[in-house]
Amino acid sequence: MTLSRPLPAPAAGQATGQATAPLLSADASALLIVDVQEKLAPAIAGGAAAVERIRLALDAASALGVPVVASEQYPQGLGPTVPELAERLPDGARFAKTHFSCLREPGFAERWSALGRRQALVCGMEAHVCVLQTALDLVSAGIETFVLADGIGSRRDSNRDLALRRLTTAGAIALPAESAVFEWLGDADHPAFKPLIARIRNSGV
Repeated sequence: MTLSRPLPAPAAGQATGQATAPLLSADASALLIVDVQEKLAPAIAGGAAAVERIRLALDAASALGVPVVASEQYPQGLGPTVPELAERLPDGARFAKTHFSCLREPGFAERWSALGRRQALVCGMEAHVCVLQTALDLVSAGIETFVLADGIGSRRDSNRDLALRRLTTAGAIALPAESAVFEWLGDADHPAFKPLIARIRNSGV
């Protein structure tokens, strides 16, 4: 993998490819939504539930000022991001790709570096292909990599489970959407706490 610009350096004391069990921080992280597209999502086992968890994370990111990037794998064939997510994405958040790993797509390194974030919360489809390759490359690049365990999916549950096992073994940190929201909040006195708690209750997470 060749990156035309360096990604942000790991946090002090963090070795590349090694997790130090950090908490997810709204000030240090970005949400990376991988290939949740109209012609792919319906084929995913538990796809509707995964989309709902991703939507919860996206709503929390919007409320807390967490940057969002959303990839689309060959959108001419797989279609755009599903409407329930697309309507919530900030302008310019989507980018098309053909590489399975986002990090290997020309221009992604520049896009990520411009965010200035040392943590990534990764979610999307398919867990054992594009999510896996993207997250492994993020870990290798020294980015603290979190995977939204209930916001990833594959056509087969067994493929999803194997991907999640491989990612955690490689140093990624798996967590559910509710944990991500609470870690981003950090404090019950946060002004977004009550609205996001209501959102969690309504989501059924």
